[in-house]
Amino acid sequence: MPTKAAYSPLPPWPRSNYCGLLRAADAGREVALWGWVATRRDHGGLIFIDLRDREGIIQLVFNPAHEPAAHEVAEGVRAEYYLAVKGKVVLRSEGTINKELPTGEIEVVVANAEILSASLPPPFPLGAGVEAAAEEVRLKYRYLDLRRPEMQRNLRRRHQALRGVRAWLDGQGFIEVETPILWRSTPEGARDYLVPSRVNPGKFYALPQSPQLLKQLLMVGGFDRYYQIARCFRDEDLRANRQPEFSQVDIEMTGPRPDEVMAVAEGMMASVYEYAVGIKLEPPFPRMPYEEAMEHYGSDKPDLRFGLEISNLTAAFAGTSFKVFADAIARGDSIYGIALPGEHQLSRRELDEMAEALRTQKGLGLAWAKSADGAWQGPIARHVSDEERARVGAASGLGGGATLLMVAAPRDKARPVMGDLRLQLGNRFTLPDPAALRFLWVVDFPLFEYSEEDKRLVSAHHPFTAPHPDDVGLIDSDPAKMRALAYDMVLNGQEMGGGSIRIHDPELQISILRVLGLSREEALGKFNFLLEALTYGAPPHGGIAFGVDRIAMMVCGTDSLRDVMAFPKTQKAVDPMSGAPSEVDPRQLKELSIKVVS
Repeated sequence: MPTKAAYSPLPPWPRSNYCGLLRAADAGREVALWGWVATRRDHGGLIFIDLRDREGIIQLVFNPAHEPAAHEVAEGVRAEYYLAVKGKVVLRSEGTINKELPTGEIEVVVANAEILSASLPPPFPLGAGVEAAAEEVRLKYRYLDLRRPEMQRNLRRRHQALRGVRAWLDGQGFIEVETPILWRSTPEGARDYLVPSRVNPGKFYALPQSPQLLKQLLMVGGFDRYYQIARCFRDEDLRANRQPEFSQVDIEMTGPRPDEVMAVAEGMMASVYEYAVGIKLEPPFPRMPYEEAMEHYGSDKPDLRFGLEISNLTAAFAGTSFKVFADAIARGDSIYGIALPGEHQLSRRELDEMAEALRTQKGLGLAWAKSADGAWQGPIARHVSDEERARVGAASGLGGGATLLMVAAPRDKARPVMGDLRLQLGNRFTLPDPAALRFLWVVDFPLFEYSEEDKRLVSAHHPFTAPHPDDVGLIDSDPAKMRALAYDMVLNGQEMGGGSIRIHDPELQISILRVLGLSREEALGKFNFLLEALTYGAPPHGGIAFGVDRIAMMVCGTDSLRDVMAFPKTQKAVDPMSGAPSEVDPRQLKELSIKVVS
């Protein structure tokens, strides 16, 4: 271990190679390496150390007979010590080749070695293939967790994915422009993170939820094709795949039609997969209207890697004597079902557990029946006539031995519930192919949706989305039926990105904001800079944004955003490593004219 007197901030010699990039062709070369001790094995004379850097592992050999000083250094090292070594690359003997490692045909016989930094015993193992420690421990010691080969691979793939983004967009004539982090608070959906201004007491900046308005202003400013890898911030209740700060690929174009934006996005995604994992995608991706996605999959981001489509059985049960369904139809509710093929069986206990979960979580009942020899078995079988069974079987594709799962509820409640049930069944029976890449565009979204919480219409995407030209006349009479010129790219049930054609007419924009509950005066007060800009020859424009972290998650094959971010936060928006968010010195608060009230 280096003493204070011997300490130097500089390594004793330059590095000639990364450990993991050496190969058999390098045999005979003298090399200089730096890295962490992954493992140390003392064979009662020879000491073997696996040295690890960002590119991988190389085996070092310390021989006391040849280089006693280097061997003495090796005797004192432990896991995660940081070493500098010099030595000669040699071929391993036939019986000692490790075919599991890219460097397994060679080793480095060490002539010189220095410990550059000692290490305490790490709180969890960092080797490849070792089961990861609990996430809270990994996040607390994130600087160690990042050394794990899995994390090194993930962040490198993220880097390669962004190389693919930039390569494609640069080649398509887009200009990268940075937009502000400190900006104005605007109502865009989630809560803003606010930043107090010391030099303007009582006033605040907001961190951007997205660069939406700024990229529209860039179109007014004449940049024609813009993109950036933008940092975004949203103070919202977090879920498994949400983070308070995240990155997105932000794209905007002057004068595009939706198909042109989608073509640019498809080419970008193809470039991402080729750069990151060497997979060639085959655009164009299929399109599916929003209504079709909801009707058959119960989701606006359907996973197409497996079937189990939802069926609308309302008409098939018309005139039924089954009172639960008859009453539902009389109320104007709908009946939806999923036919689970006979090769995927659920026990009575499993069916009861699913019904109980649906009752407690959604307040809905689950009806079911099993088809066998042309008849139905189960609680509702005796209430359904032969004619009804025939109609329902035809509508649902119910085969022999299959189980039909049904829910009766208002349409907009029943479809998402059945969509969730479809995903549960797919996961239970491992139906999605993990190697498949099923891309899809969902189009023809509604412009507005009704918020039960706010008791009013809200934007389905954002307030600056252009309505479908055929529906503009509905803005005063029936805005809930208006469609949006919006489109989402979906991959394996995950929304990868979403965009729209924007409103470039100031009066139409004011009208849309009025539907959302803002008077003309309020609209001018909150969005005066945008509305004013639209009066100065604003061209038609549109674009799309993709979640960088979501892209990285998909190309890395992980199901957590925290596995592809260097320093993520927990679901409570806390950083266990640094302790953020934290209290601050009262003097700072006083400078900002802020008083904390507990």
